[in-house]
Amino acid sequence: MVSVLLFDFGGTLDGPLHWLDRFLSEYRTSGVDISRDELDPAFDFATRAGYRARPVQRFGLEELVRFLVGNQFEFLARGGTETIRAAIASLDSRARHRIVEQIAAGFVRTTRSGLEASRSVLGALRRSFRLGVVSNFYGNLDRILEEAGMKGTVEVIVDSSRVGIFKPDPRIFQFALRELGANPSDTAMIGDSLDKDCAPARSLGLRTVWYHPGRSASARSDTLADFRIASLGEIGSLRW
Repeated sequence: MVSVLLFDFGGTLDGPLHWLDRFLSEYRTSGVDISRDELDPAFDFATRAGYRARPVQRFGLEELVRFLVGNQFEFLARGGTETIRAAIASLDSRARHRIVEQIAAGFVRTTRSGLEASRSVLGALRRSFRLGVVSNFYGNLDRILEEAGMKGTVEVIVDSSRVGIFKPDPRIFQFALRELGANPSDTAMIGDSLDKDCAPARSLGLRTVWYHPGRSASARSDTLADFRIASLGEIGSLRW
């Protein structure tokens, strides 16, 4: 019987969309005409910069998001497509700053809204399960969860930048299990990625729950996920 639940963070506890897609929405809302393919390399650049920059480990949510958007914008200004570079070059420094602030503020709002909804779900699940979070993050996940009022709800927070192991490496899940003193057969992993969450967890013998709202299933999901849910609120009614 499952008694331990491990959650991914980005795209799971903080909302039902991958961070790239949420950033893309905020760019477009702020008037930047950009495609997902155009934003993707800037997103990756900023993510890697966040993993490398030690000061990020002290950042709260607002500081973290501003750092990421600032790095994305700098990449786009230098290495974006010709159209994107020209659009950014046409802006003065005040206009650039305003757009970066708009993008960051919108992203923070949606993140906080998602975390608020998840906090109530975790509060209910805590009555029946032990809870943990396993995430590829920047070394400051404990602070982010504390800001969201969730740190006391989970027993273990495994932040990849703190432990030096990144999903999909199965060792990050083994680390969480050791910290909890839990067995794989008693544990389920809930996340939005089949490749980074479900596949490695399943290889260790954990039950797997694919958080996949509003999109069609795939043959791979039947192979890698024991359950598919469209909202975290469904977890309490799963028959393990």
